[in-house]
Amino acid sequence: MMKIGGERMKALGVILARAGSVGLPNKHMLPLMGQPVIAHTFWHARASQRLSRVVVSSDSAEIRSLATAFGFQSISRPSALSTSDASVQDVMLHAMETIEANSAFRADALVVLYGNVPVRPENAIDDGLKILADTGCDSVRSFCPVGKWHPKWMSKLEADRVVPLHPGSIHRRQDLEPLFLHDGAVVAVSRSSMLRGKSKPSDPHAFFGEDRRGFKTLPGQTIEIDELRDLYWAQACLAAQHDQMATPIFREAI
Repeated sequence: MMKIGGERMKALGVILARAGSVGLPNKHMLPLMGQPVIAHTFWHARASQRLSRVVVSSDSAEIRSLATAFGFQSISRPSALSTSDASVQDVMLHAMETIEANSAFRADALVVLYGNVPVRPENAIDDGLKILADTGCDSVRSFCPVGKWHPKWMSKLEADRVVPLHPGSIHRRQDLEPLFLHDGAVVAVSRSSMLRGKSKPSDPHAFFGEDRRGFKTLPGQTIEIDELRDLYWAQACLAAQHDQMATPIFREAI
Protein backbone atom coordinates (compact mmCIF):
# COMPACT_ATOMS: atom_id res chain seq x y z
CA MET A 1 0.00 0.00 0.00
CA MET A 2 1.29 3.45 -0.89
CA LYS A 3 1.78 5.61 2.16
CA ILE A 4 3.06 9.08 2.94
CA GLY A 5 3.83 9.68 6.59
CA GLY A 6 1.61 6.76 7.54
CA GLU A 7 -1.28 7.91 5.34
CA ARG A 8 -2.33 6.14 2.17
CA MET A 9 -1.17 7.99 -0.95
CA LYS A 10 -4.09 9.44 -2.87
CA ALA A 11 -3.72 8.81 -6.58
CA LEU A 12 -5.84 10.58 -9.18
CA GLY A 13 -6.30 8.74 -12.45
CA VAL A 14 -7.05 11.00 -15.41
CA ILE A 15 -8.43 9.35 -18.55
CA LEU A 16 -7.62 11.56 -21.53
CA ALA A 17 -10.01 11.50 -24.48
CA ARG A 18 -9.88 14.32 -26.99
CA ALA A 19 -12.69 14.22 -29.57
CA GLY A 20 -10.61 15.25 -32.56
CA SER A 21 -8.16 12.91 -34.28
CA VAL A 22 -6.35 13.38 -37.56
CA GLY A 23 -5.44 9.73 -38.07
CA LEU A 24 -8.68 8.02 -37.01
CA PRO A 25 -11.73 10.24 -36.38
CA ASN A 26 -13.76 9.54 -33.22
CA LYS A 27 -11.35 6.73 -32.30
CA HIS A 28 -12.37 6.61 -28.64
CA MET A 29 -15.94 5.68 -29.53
CA LEU A 30 -15.25 3.13 -32.25
CA PRO A 31 -16.62 -0.34 -31.48
CA LEU A 32 -14.18 -2.90 -30.10
CA MET A 33 -15.35 -6.28 -28.80
CA GLY A 34 -18.88 -4.91 -28.47
CA GLN A 35 -17.90 -1.78 -26.52
CA PRO A 36 -16.39 1.63 -27.39
CA VAL A 37 -12.59 1.69 -27.40
CA ILE A 38 -12.46 3.95 -24.34
CA ALA A 39 -14.63 1.56 -22.31
CA HIS A 40 -11.66 -0.79 -22.06
CA THR A 41 -9.64 1.94 -20.32
CA PHE A 42 -12.60 2.50 -18.00
CA TRP A 43 -12.36 -1.17 -17.00
CA HIS A 44 -8.59 -0.93 -16.48
CA ALA A 45 -9.06 2.06 -14.19
CA ARG A 46 -11.86 0.34 -12.28
CA ALA A 47 -9.70 -2.76 -11.75
CA SER A 48 -6.87 -0.76 -10.15
CA GLN A 49 -6.39 -1.25 -6.43
CA ARG A 50 -4.26 1.88 -6.02
CA LEU A 51 -6.25 4.61 -7.76
CA SER A 52 -8.16 6.69 -5.22
CA ARG A 53 -10.22 8.59 -7.74
CA VAL A 54 -10.72 8.58 -11.51
CA VAL A 55 -11.85 11.41 -13.76
CA VAL A 56 -12.36 11.62 -17.51
CA SER A 57 -11.10 14.75 -19.29
CA SER A 58 -12.73 15.33 -22.67
CA ASP A 59 -14.17 17.95 -24.98
CA SER A 60 -16.73 15.43 -26.22
CA ALA A 61 -20.21 15.40 -24.69
CA GLU A 62 -20.67 11.83 -25.96
CA ILE A 63 -17.53 10.61 -24.18
CA ARG A 64 -18.44 12.44 -20.97
CA SER A 65 -21.92 10.91 -21.09
CA LEU A 66 -20.39 7.45 -21.44
CA ALA A 67 -18.06 8.18 -18.52
CA THR A 68 -21.06 9.06 -16.37
CA ALA A 69 -22.77 5.82 -17.37
CA PHE A 70 -19.68 3.95 -16.14
CA GLY A 71 -19.79 5.83 -12.84
CA PHE A 72 -16.86 8.18 -13.46
CA GLN A 73 -16.77 11.93 -12.98
CA SER A 74 -15.96 13.88 -16.12
CA ILE A 75 -14.41 17.25 -16.81
CA SER A 76 -15.30 19.44 -19.77
CA ARG A 77 -11.96 20.22 -21.33
CA PRO A 78 -11.55 23.80 -22.65
CA SER A 79 -11.09 24.25 -26.39
CA ALA A 80 -7.59 25.62 -25.83
CA LEU A 81 -6.63 22.24 -24.34
CA SER A 82 -8.43 20.20 -26.99
CA THR A 83 -6.16 20.83 -29.95
CA SER A 84 -3.49 18.48 -31.31
CA ASP A 85 -0.90 20.95 -30.01
CA ALA A 86 -2.11 20.88 -26.41
CA SER A 87 0.30 19.15 -24.05
CA VAL A 88 -0.58 16.27 -21.76
CA GLN A 89 1.10 18.28 -19.02
CA ASP A 90 -1.34 21.17 -19.35
CA VAL A 91 -4.37 18.87 -19.60
CA MET A 92 -3.31 16.98 -16.47
CA LEU A 93 -2.78 20.21 -14.53
CA HIS A 94 -6.23 21.40 -15.59
CA ALA A 95 -7.80 18.13 -14.41
CA MET A 96 -6.03 18.20 -11.05
CA GLU A 97 -6.86 21.84 -10.39
CA THR A 98 -10.50 21.36 -11.42
CA ILE A 99 -11.00 18.37 -9.12
CA GLU A 100 -9.27 20.03 -6.17
CA ALA A 101 -11.10 23.32 -6.60
CA ASN A 102 -14.46 21.58 -6.38
CA SER A 103 -13.83 19.01 -3.66
CA ALA A 104 -11.75 18.26 -0.59
CA PHE A 105 -9.70 15.74 -2.56
CA ARG A 106 -5.98 16.45 -2.86
CA ALA A 107 -3.83 14.27 -5.10
CA ASP A 108 -0.46 12.98 -3.93
CA ALA A 109 0.11 11.33 -7.30
CA LEU A 110 -1.46 11.44 -10.75
CA VAL A 111 -1.80 8.78 -13.42
CA VAL A 112 -2.13 9.48 -17.14
CA LEU A 113 -4.42 6.99 -18.88
CA TYR A 114 -4.96 7.43 -22.60
CA GLY A 115 -8.49 6.56 -23.65
CA ASN A 116 -7.30 5.14 -26.97
CA VAL A 117 -5.24 2.38 -25.30
CA PRO A 118 -7.70 -0.51 -24.92
CA VAL A 119 -5.00 -3.14 -24.39
CA ARG A 120 -2.65 -2.83 -21.39
CA PRO A 121 -0.64 -5.31 -19.34
CA GLU A 122 -2.58 -6.57 -16.36
CA ASN A 123 -1.79 -4.50 -13.24
CA ALA A 124 0.21 -1.92 -15.22
CA ILE A 125 -1.47 0.96 -13.40
CA ASP A 126 -0.76 -0.46 -9.97
CA ASP A 127 2.77 -1.51 -10.94
CA GLY A 128 3.59 2.06 -11.94
CA LEU A 129 2.12 3.53 -8.75
CA LYS A 130 3.95 1.00 -6.60
CA ILE A 131 7.32 2.00 -8.08
CA LEU A 132 6.42 5.67 -7.60
CA ALA A 133 5.63 5.07 -3.93
CA ASP A 134 8.50 2.70 -3.18
CA THR A 135 11.23 4.83 -4.76
CA GLY A 136 9.94 8.34 -4.11
CA CYS A 137 10.84 9.19 -7.71
CA ASP A 138 9.26 11.90 -9.85
CA SER A 139 7.65 9.74 -12.52
CA VAL A 140 7.22 6.18 -13.75
CA ARG A 141 6.39 5.06 -17.29
CA SER A 142 5.91 1.70 -19.01
CA PHE A 143 8.42 0.80 -21.73
CA CYS A 144 8.46 -1.88 -24.40
CA PRO A 145 11.47 -3.03 -26.50
CA VAL A 146 11.88 -1.25 -29.83
CA GLY A 147 12.78 -4.56 -31.49
CA LYS A 148 13.70 -4.26 -35.16
CA TRP A 149 12.78 -0.54 -35.16
CA HIS A 150 16.17 0.13 -33.60
CA PRO A 151 17.94 3.42 -34.47
CA LYS A 152 21.07 1.43 -35.37
CA TRP A 153 19.11 0.00 -38.29
CA MET A 154 17.48 3.26 -39.38
CA SER A 155 18.46 5.40 -42.35
CA LYS A 156 17.66 8.73 -43.91
CA LEU A 157 16.65 8.94 -47.55
CA GLU A 158 18.19 11.88 -49.38
CA ALA A 159 16.33 11.63 -52.67
CA ASP A 160 17.06 7.95 -53.48
CA ARG A 161 20.35 7.81 -51.59
CA VAL A 162 20.40 5.78 -48.37
CA VAL A 163 22.27 7.45 -45.50
CA PRO A 164 22.57 5.28 -42.35
CA LEU A 165 21.57 7.11 -39.20
CA HIS A 166 24.29 5.25 -37.32
CA PRO A 167 26.86 3.74 -39.71
CA GLY A 168 27.94 0.29 -38.58
CA SER A 169 27.86 -3.40 -39.40
CA ILE A 170 25.49 -4.84 -36.81
CA HIS A 171 23.38 -7.40 -38.66
CA ARG A 172 21.94 -9.55 -35.86
CA ARG A 173 19.15 -8.29 -33.62
CA GLN A 174 20.77 -10.07 -30.68
CA ASP A 175 23.80 -7.79 -31.01
CA LEU A 176 21.82 -4.57 -30.80
CA GLU A 177 21.92 -2.58 -27.59
CA PRO A 178 18.54 -3.07 -25.83
CA LEU A 179 16.48 0.09 -26.21
CA PHE A 180 12.95 0.81 -25.06
CA LEU A 181 10.06 3.09 -26.03
CA HIS A 182 7.28 4.37 -23.81
CA ASP A 183 4.27 2.35 -24.94
CA GLY A 184 1.47 4.54 -23.51
CA ALA A 185 0.13 1.98 -21.03
CA VAL A 186 0.63 4.19 -17.97
CA VAL A 187 2.36 7.33 -16.72
CA ALA A 188 2.46 7.92 -12.97
CA VAL A 189 3.82 11.17 -11.55
CA SER A 190 4.15 12.67 -8.09
CA ARG A 191 2.25 15.81 -7.19
CA SER A 192 5.45 17.83 -6.84
CA SER A 193 6.59 16.71 -10.27
CA MET A 194 3.21 17.59 -11.78
CA LEU A 195 3.48 21.08 -10.33
CA ARG A 196 6.94 21.38 -11.82
CA GLY A 197 5.16 21.40 -15.18
CA LYS A 198 3.25 24.47 -14.10
CA SER A 199 6.45 26.34 -13.32
CA LYS A 200 8.01 25.31 -16.66
CA PRO A 201 5.20 25.60 -19.22
CA SER A 202 7.63 25.84 -22.15
CA ASP A 203 8.83 22.29 -21.48
CA PRO A 204 5.97 19.82 -22.18
CA HIS A 205 7.91 17.05 -20.43
CA ALA A 206 8.80 18.99 -17.29
CA PHE A 207 6.22 17.01 -15.30
CA PHE A 208 8.31 13.85 -15.75
CA GLY A 209 10.75 15.46 -13.31
CA GLU A 210 14.41 14.65 -12.84
CA ASP A 211 14.19 11.19 -11.29
CA ARG A 212 12.45 9.28 -14.06
CA ARG A 213 11.82 5.55 -13.65
CA GLY A 214 10.32 2.89 -15.86
CA PHE A 215 9.26 -0.74 -15.98
CA LYS A 216 9.38 -3.13 -18.90
CA THR A 217 6.43 -4.54 -20.81
CA LEU A 218 6.42 -7.15 -23.55
CA PRO A 219 5.87 -6.45 -27.27
CA GLY A 220 2.15 -6.43 -28.04
CA GLN A 221 1.04 -6.10 -24.41
CA THR A 222 0.02 -2.49 -25.08
CA ILE A 223 -1.93 -1.37 -28.12
CA GLU A 224 -2.63 2.29 -28.83
CA ILE A 225 -5.36 3.02 -31.37
CA ASP A 226 -4.14 5.67 -33.82
CA GLU A 227 -4.92 4.01 -37.15
CA LEU A 228 -7.52 1.54 -38.39
CA ARG A 229 -5.00 -1.30 -38.43
CA ASP A 230 -4.43 -0.73 -34.70
CA LEU A 231 -8.13 -1.37 -34.13
CA TYR A 232 -7.93 -4.67 -36.00
CA TRP A 233 -4.85 -5.67 -34.02
CA ALA A 234 -6.55 -4.83 -30.72
CA GLN A 235 -9.61 -6.83 -31.78
CA ALA A 236 -7.43 -9.86 -32.51
CA CYS A 237 -5.50 -9.59 -29.24
CA LEU A 238 -8.59 -9.17 -27.07
CA ALA A 239 -10.34 -12.03 -28.88
CA ALA A 240 -7.30 -14.26 -28.26
CA GLN A 241 -7.31 -13.31 -24.56
CA HIS A 242 -11.01 -14.10 -24.35
CA ASP A 243 -10.53 -17.47 -26.04
CA GLN A 244 -7.61 -18.32 -23.78
CA MET A 245 -9.65 -17.57 -20.66
CA ALA A 246 -12.61 -19.56 -21.99
CA THR A 247 -10.55 -22.64 -22.94
CA PRO A 248 -10.34 -25.21 -20.14
CA ILE A 249 -6.89 -26.49 -19.28
CA PHE A 250 -6.64 -30.27 -18.96
CA ARG A 251 -3.82 -31.74 -16.94
CA GLU A 252 -2.67 -35.31 -17.30
CA ALA A 253 -3.55 -37.38 -14.25
CA ILE A 254 -0.54 -38.62 -12.31
